[in-house]
Amino acid sequence: MKGNQLSIKTIVAIGIGAAVFVILGRFASIPTGVPNTNFDTSYGFLALMAIVFGPVAGGLIGLIGHALKDAIFYGTPWWSWVIVSGIVGFLIGLAAKKINIESGVFNVKKIILFNVVQIIVQAIGWFAIAPTLDVLIYAEPVNKVYLQGLVAGGLNMVTVAVLGTLLLSIYAKSRSQSGSLTKDV
Repeated sequence: MKGNQLSIKTIVAIGIGAAVFVILGRFASIPTGVPNTNFDTSYGFLALMAIVFGPVAGGLIGLIGHALKDAIFYGTPWWSWVIVSGIVGFLIGLAAKKINIESGVFNVKKIILFNVVQIIVQAIGWFAIAPTLDVLIYAEPVNKVYLQGLVAGGLNMVTVAVLGTLLLSIYAKSRSQSGSLTKDV
């Protein structure tokens, strides 16, 4: 990104990322038994995209992807959770420079950093912001929405820890490491 402009590559990544988020959120999620709360693989993918493309892309993928998923499959976006998906993508993306996945190195230190960041971000988003917004925007029952937030947040942490870490490890292996003899074409 130069100045305040998004690159064509980042804009394409946002569009494709949002579409994949919708598909994963609809077809690769498992109901938990808690109303309107699923074990959702899309957050592992969102974390990958946020680390690869940065906070703006991560935020927009989470925001657009979640809004589209809700609109297509439920008729209307549930804005409190849509906003938190955007926040989660954005905040995980802030760690992109520190993790520097393009270096081809995703060692134990970077894996721990990634997971500490994602756990803190998701705890703030799903345990605090989403349920509070549910109460403020939709006048939902406090007990119900905080339970949903705890379940969704906990499952998202596990999904990102497992799937996100795996995807980032695979992605890092596809990059040329600094100082390697492999020449980028």
